[in-house]
Amino acid sequence: MGSKPARAHKKDGAESAGSAHLFPIKPLHRAFFAGHPRHVARRLLGKILVREAPGVRLTARIVEVEAYLGEEDPAAHAAAGRTLRNSVLFGPPGHAYVYFIYGNHYCLNVSCEPEGKAGGVLFRAVEPLTGIEEMARARGIELGDRRDLPKKEWPKLTSGPGRMSQAFSITRSRDNDCDLTSSASSLWIGDDGSRARNIVATPRIGITKAAELPLRYLIAGNPFVSGAKLRPK
Repeated sequence: MGSKPARAHKKDGAESAGSAHLFPIKPLHRAFFAGHPRHVARRLLGKILVREAPGVRLTARIVEVEAYLGEEDPAAHAAAGRTLRNSVLFGPPGHAYVYFIYGNHYCLNVSCEPEGKAGGVLFRAVEPLTGIEEMARARGIELGDRRDLPKKEWPKLTSGPGRMSQAFSITRSRDNDCDLTSSASSLWIGDDGSRARNIVATPRIGITKAAELPLRYLIAGNPFVSGAKLRPK
C-alpha cells in the first residue's frame, strides 16, 4: 500500500482495512509542522490520523495531501489576509483548520509555518486501519454481518476530503483549532514508524486558481487516493 508493514495493533476490537498495521502511535511534535507547507505535506504521507471516540480509536494512514502556501498563494484561504474564518492558519503550527464547502462537506487542514505566517496542508485521502465499523456508520455505509467491506468498496470510506471528514466525524464546530499534536485531543496526528514509499507530486485538483502548481502529494498505487490513480514507477 506504499508504506512499510508494521506489527499489528488493535484497540477495543477495531479491525484493519489495509495491509499495513500499526506500531504504537506517537504524536508528532509541533516542530514537525513549523516548516514550509510543501515540505510538511510530503512528510505527512504515511503518518496516522487518529480520532479518539468513546470506546474506540479510529485510525487511518495519510495517503494524499495538498499544500497551500499562505498569503502568496491565490488558491489558499489565507490569500485575502487574516480573517475570523481563517485565523487558525496564522496561529501556532499543528492546529486543525476546518471549513465547510459546497454546502455539503467539511475539509480538514493543518496549520504550518511559525505562528504569524499562514500556511496549511489539506488532507485529501486516508487509508483506514482501525475503527472501520465506526467509519462506515458515519458514512452511512451498510456493512451487514461482515466485519470488513469488500476491498473494492473500501475507498468509498475515506477517498476524498469530504468522505474522509465524514468518516472521522470531523466538523468545524467540533474540530476547528483542535491541537493535532496532542494525544489528549480527540483528533490528532501520529507516527507509527512506517515510512511512505512511491511518493509523487502532481498539480492540485478541484480548484481553479494556481491549479498548475505541483503541490498535491500522494502515495502512487494506493487505492484510496482520490482522482486519477498513478502507478508506482
